Parts: sequence; structure tokens; C-alpha cells
Amino acid sequence: MIDLSGKRAFVTGGGRGIGRATAVMLSRAGCRVAVGYRSRREDAEETVRAVEGGTGRHRAVAIGGDLGDPAAAERAVAEAVQALGGLDLLIVNHGIWPPDEVPLERMTDAQWDATMHANLDAVLYVCRAGIPLLPDGGKVVLVSSTAGQRGEAFHADYAATKGAVIAFTKSLAVELAPRQIGVNCVAPGWVDTEMSAEPYGREAGRGKREIEETIPLGRVASADDVAGPIVFLCSDLARHITGEILNVNGGSVLCG
Repeated sequence: MIDLSGKRAFVTGGGRGIGRATAVMLSRAGCRVAVGYRSRREDAEETVRAVEGGTGRHRAVAIGGDLGDPAAAERAVAEAVQALGGLDLLIVNHGIWPPDEVPLERMTDAQWDATMHANLDAVLYVCRAGIPLLPDGGKVVLVSSTAGQRGEAFHADYAATKGAVIAFTKSLAVELAPRQIGVNCVAPGWVDTEMSAEPYGREAGRGKREIEETIPLGRVASADDVAGPIVFLCSDLARHITGEILNVNGGSVLCG
């Protein structure tokens, strides 16, 4: 049983999918949670309700802000710290995946820049604002992707950002080791969330069936399948783990 009683976490991209599942699971382990969102406040508030579960106990708060804006990222972290009374765990989960397949010769500057901004710049800004506020022994978990390790044809922008997040994780792990701050990364494969709805639904569901055929375990992950490893990396069970990339992909990418 993982016990995070008294811990305080900021989960970015917490309004849905992996972020929501992580916020709920952290709360069940005893954590108080700030749920980060960019524009969909109603989704974040739904996560808050899921965390609190009708108990009347105020264990979560929704925090809005465009983390791609350095000043907004600082404000969001400050609001989370104020609401929770401090910060012990930083879970950096936000990002985008442009669903259209685009060969490199047709990749526009606008798409490349938008993906870099959302998936990499915003990671820098929230980490730069949040990490100095963590106590010694705190935890940082970033969410990357198997695409960051094997690449992804026609999604070079996305794969490039996720590979950079992996390098960023390893760099911070060494940099923050003197403070005993663990910095790790979870790299999901296909996950059954809103982000993946478009490719799953192609050709009356054929897209999902084809994807599942590439996964040795025979199914895509649920959001809970990814949230569990994130919560593990936030716990004392992972106190001697840092700089690691934990693949959660049903065996579809056997690398680390």
C-alpha cells in the first residue's frame, strides 16, 4: 500500500485522461492535489469532484493557466502552493498530439512551433517555477511517450518533443540528485483517452483494432494503467530510482 499522507501534488493536464486518473490515485494514497488545466475549467472541476468523491473533504483544487506562458506558469505554481500550503510532488503531464499524419516536407513552421511550445517550452516553464519550491527529497515525474524513444513517422514534431523530455528528465535527475529529489519519466504507448479518440475511431473502429495487434499484451492502456506507475514513482518505494524512463506500453516498445 502506497502511503502519501500529508503530501501535496501539482498535476498538470489534470482535467482528463492520465492527469485525472493520476490525481484521483494520488488522493486515494492520502495526497492533496492541485489540478492544472489550460482552458477547460469544467474538466478540471470534474476531476476535483472525482478526487473528493462527495466526502466534503477539500483535498483538491483546480488551477488554471497557460503553462506555455512563463509568467502564467509561475502564477499557476504559486497558486497551487498557496492552496496546498506547499509542494512535494510535481507531475508534468500536459501536452498535445496533432492527430493528422504530416510528412516532414509538409510540416509547417506553425505546427512545429505549436507542438514545441506546448510539449517542451511549457514543460520547462512549469519545472523552472516548481522545482525550486520542492523540499529536499521531493519528486518530479514527467510524462513522455514511446514516440520519444523509437520515433513516430509523420509525427516528427511530437516525437522530437517527447525525446527532448526524456533527455530533460535525465539532466534534471543528475542536477537535483544532491537534494535527493527523484526525477523520473513515464513513457506510455497508446492509451485509451480523448487524445487518442481520432485514430481509434478511424474506419469504424478498425484503427483501434490495428493498433492493438501491435501490442504484445493485446490491448491499449487505460489511464489508470499509466497513473499507477506515476504514483509509484512519487512514493518512498521509488526513493532510490532517479533518471529512469518507465515504459507503460504493453510490451510494444521493449526499450528503456
